Amino acid sequence: MDRSFVIAQISDLHLDGSGRLLPTIEALGAALGERMAEFSAVPDRILLLTGDLVDDPMPRALDEALAVIASFRQSGLFTDIQAIAGNHDVKRSSQRRGRHDAYDYLHLPRTSKSIYYRQSGLDLVLLDSNTASQTALADAALDESTYNAMVARSARLSVELAGRLGSAGRVDYAEPAENLVRVLALHHHPLPQATGEGKRFLGVPDEPLMYLAAPATFLEAATSLNANLILHGHRHVEGLARYSIPDPRATRSEGDEEFWRTIYVLSCPSSTGQGGDDAGFNIIHFAPSPGAGSPHYRFAIARYSRPRNDGAFRPLDSNLPDGIIKLPAGRDFSRDPAIQSAIEIASSATLKLDLLVALARRLLARRAFYDDGEQDWADALYTYLVTSKAWDDLDGKFAKSGPKHVIAALSMAGALLNVLIEQSADVLGVDRGELDELLTNRVINRVDLLRQLPRGPREGIDVQQQARQRLRLLRDLNDQVKPLGLDLGLGGEAPAGTPP
Repeated sequence: MDRSFVIAQISDLHLDGSGRLLPTIEALGAALGERMAEFSAVPDRILLLTGDLVDDPMPRALDEALAVIASFRQSGLFTDIQAIAGNHDVKRSSQRRGRHDAYDYLHLPRTSKSIYYRQSGLDLVLLDSNTASQTALADAALDESTYNAMVARSARLSVELAGRLGSAGRVDYAEPAENLVRVLALHHHPLPQATGEGKRFLGVPDEPLMYLAAPATFLEAATSLNANLILHGHRHVEGLARYSIPDPRATRSEGDEEFWRTIYVLSCPSSTGQGGDDAGFNIIHFAPSPGAGSPHYRFAIARYSRPRNDGAFRPLDSNLPDGIIKLPAGRDFSRDPAIQSAIEIASSATLKLDLLVALARRLLARRAFYDDGEQDWADALYTYLVTSKAWDDLDGKFAKSGPKHVIAALSMAGALLNVLIEQSADVLGVDRGELDELLTNRVINRVDLLRQLPRGPREGIDVQQQARQRLRLLRDLNDQVKPLGLDLGLGGEAPAGTPP
């Protein structure tokens, strides 16, 4: 499994249907082709357009945008293309004649849309920020009631984001929500930027009419959902900001980086260089950090710029050395074997016997299923829980088509896993209500579970007797999976190299 992805971000094309920007688009495509060549083996390669695809949503401009997107799709550089609407893509109430609905015409999300890439564990969240920004007030007076209404709409965007992607995650996530790499994309910048128009025309009060209303509320929602990165356009300037809040679950003893929950905000300039600005695009690569002793992943962000009246895109050398910065993702994204198995099970329409046997071996050949001396009951409970959930998936995919003796073996093994769960919970003193909640959760994060569980057996329990009972259950489990062609020696001494 290759946990890596690449996002090529372009923005603010401002196509007008005249064809005048097509040579610029060709130069942009050639530059993207050169940069993407080194990532041809990455399974998820995504082109992301962060708004203002057209300058005005007239039919000719929208058709030109569709043709440009089609040309990128046909290039073979990308495995997926996603786009969101900017303020120029939306019909203004004073200019409706002859204009189309870009949302429908270009298939853009009207509220929020989450795209989950199972292979790389990426959750790309597209947000429509048009109603939550203050751009619409450019031609109107900014009074207190109008401002308060805009802040309320921005707050609703944050509420919608939190509701759609809450900590429990979606049912189709094949892993704990905290193991996702979450990237948010919107058109408007969530933090004020002191560049752009204000830089060129000192004193023009453009900021209150440009950025997302109630930015702190939005960033609070984004960080609470473990977002790693926010990508946006709109201002036609490059920028990279870091926003951190204390992690409520962390302690000072965990170190400075672990104490903070950090999100990075990356801006993309107009990729066609509109308004006299420098053109540019961003490449975001998420992959394992080379040479790390344990699974560790990092973002590598490369920004490319083409100065005015210059046809070549080059690495940007402002703010970032060589245009590249590596950012720690902030979490260990290593996966439990049971979660890996659940991903493979979910991606299969049906399971043939040989694959079922291989998955069953991976699920059961772990130290918690053997006699390992001083038993860690909390760790065993976690292992039995995640194994049981994956085993249920295994049983469900095979039940309709498999031999009866295999179906019976799967069912009996599943029942024994439930007994092991209940025994481990009883040893630890986990009450029935807590256990029922754990059994209901579709995915369980190991670190969070071990943090909340007692670290040793409850007072007054005969641990040695419970350990003997556990070994009997494991030997029974070994007998139950023999009809699958498996004899793993469960309940005995663990083979060398048995994973945790």
